[in-house]
Amino acid sequence: MSNLQQLPVSMRRKCKENTGRTGKENEMLSFGTGGWRAIIGDEFTRDNISSLAQAIADYIKNQADQREALGFVIGYDRRFLSQKAAVWMSEVMAANGLTVYFIKEVAPTPLIMYTILSSGLEYGIAVTASHNSSDYNGVKLFVDGGKDATQDITDQVEVNWNRLKQKDIKRMEYDEALRLGRIQITDPFNSYIDNILSSIELEKIKERRLKILIDPMYGVSRTCLAAVLVSARCQVDVINDRHDPLFGGRLPSPSANTLNKLKDMVVERNYDLGVATDGDADRLGIVDEKGNFIHPNDILVLLYYYLLEYKKLRGSVVRNIATTHLLDRIAIDHGQVCYEVPVGFKHISSAMEEHQAIIGGESSGGLTINGRIRGKDGIFAAALMAELISVAGKNISGLLEEIHERYGRLWSEERDYSFSEKRKKELYRLLFEEKKLPAYSEPVKHISYLDGVKIYFENDGWIIVRFSGTEPVLRIFSEMESKEEAYEAVKQMEEFLQLNQIKATA
Repeated sequence: MSNLQQLPVSMRRKCKENTGRTGKENEMLSFGTGGWRAIIGDEFTRDNISSLAQAIADYIKNQADQREALGFVIGYDRRFLSQKAAVWMSEVMAANGLTVYFIKEVAPTPLIMYTILSSGLEYGIAVTASHNSSDYNGVKLFVDGGKDATQDITDQVEVNWNRLKQKDIKRMEYDEALRLGRIQITDPFNSYIDNILSSIELEKIKERRLKILIDPMYGVSRTCLAAVLVSARCQVDVINDRHDPLFGGRLPSPSANTLNKLKDMVVERNYDLGVATDGDADRLGIVDEKGNFIHPNDILVLLYYYLLEYKKLRGSVVRNIATTHLLDRIAIDHGQVCYEVPVGFKHISSAMEEHQAIIGGESSGGLTINGRIRGKDGIFAAALMAELISVAGKNISGLLEEIHERYGRLWSEERDYSFSEKRKKELYRLLFEEKKLPAYSEPVKHISYLDGVKIYFENDGWIIVRFSGTEPVLRIFSEMESKEEAYEAVKQMEEFLQLNQIKATA
C-alpha cells in the first residue's frame, strides 16, 4: 500500500482535473475501511452518488466475462436521503443493463448481504453510514456472495469514479426501469429470519423464556430482531425505535456512553439481556442482567469460548489489530490459532476463508460466524447471545467470570482525537515517516506497521495508534494486565503526540 492510501480520506491529494461534479468538484473521492462515507450536502450529493453507481457498473461490466444477465442488490437504511440515494443508484444500474433487485423496505445491512448470497449474485450495495453521526451518509459495496469489497476492487472503482464526468453517466427513470423489469422489487425478510432460526438452538432458547430489551438506536434492526427473538419465545420489549434521522441526538453506535437508558431499564425491570445495534444493524452492543455494558471485546471472547467449550467446535479465530488478545489465550488453550489482520471487515472475511476460522470480529462490535454471511451481522450475533445464555445455563456475568478465572483479565483504554488538517499531516509524518514513538519503560517485544503503528510489549500488553478509515479522527487503543497500566500507556502516547490539550472521546 502506498503512503497515500494509508492517509485518511480527507487527507488524500486533490484531483488534477475537474470531474464535473457540483459538490467538492476537485476532491478525490475514495473508500475507507467501511465503504464510502461523506457529509450530506457536501460530498454526499446526487451527482457523486450517481457517478459512484456508474463507476461500480463500469467495474462490473469489465468483470462480466460476456455474461448476458447481471444482477445487483440494492438496500437502504433509515438515514436522511438513503431511500432517494438507493433510487438514484438503481436508475444508473438499470441504464447500464444490470437487473436491480431493490429491497422493498428499509433493511439491515446483514439482510442485504444475505440477499446477495442467497440469490447467487455477486454484487450489491447498502446505502448507509452505519454508526456515523446523522450528518453523514454513505455506500457499502459488497461482492462475491455478500462480503465486503476488497481494497483491490474499491481501488479500481475509485479510478473509474474519479475520471468520470456527468455526461458519462447513464440514467433510466425509476418507473420506466420498473416497467421494463430492469428494477425488480424483492422482499427477503422471511428468508433471512428463517435462515437465522435454522442456525441457532431454538428449542434451548424456548425452554429458557428469556426476557430481553431491544434498543435499535433509531436504526433498522427492530423488525428482524423482534421476529427472531419472539419466534424463540422470548419476552421482547423495544425502546428508541421510532423513525428519527437524527438518532435521538446521539451517535447510533452501541457503547457504554450511548446505552444509559438500556442499562437502567434492564436493571429496573429485571431483563435477562439488553441488546442494541448500530444504525444499520451490523454491529452489536450487549448489556448484562446487572446493567453492565459488555465491551465488544468481551462479546467476541464469550462467543469464541462458547463455540469451543460448550458447542465443542474446533477452529481458529480472526481479530483485527485493535481487538483483545484474550482471544489468543483461548485459542492456544484449545490448540487453535488466533490470526491478526488490519482494521476493516474485508480483511477478517478473507482471513476466515483462508484459515477456515469459526469466528471473526473486531473491537467495534462487528463479528461473523463461519457458515453465515461473510460480513458483520448484529442480528444473528444477538440471537447467538440468547442461545449462549440458554445452553450454558448461566447469565452473561457468570460466563465472563468463568472465562476470567481460567484465562485472566485484560483491561483496555480507548481514545479518539479530532483536529485540523495541518495537525493530521504533522502526526502522520511523525508516526509513519519519521517513525518516532514514546520511550516506554516496559520492554518492547516488537513494533508493527501493518495498520497504523502497534507496539507489542513483553508483558503481552500493547498499544496502537491509527487514523480511522471511516471518520476524520486519530484513534489510540491499549490493552494491558491492569486498568492503570492501560491508562498510563495511552496517556504517555497522548503526551508524546501533544494531544493532551485536545478533548478526547472515550
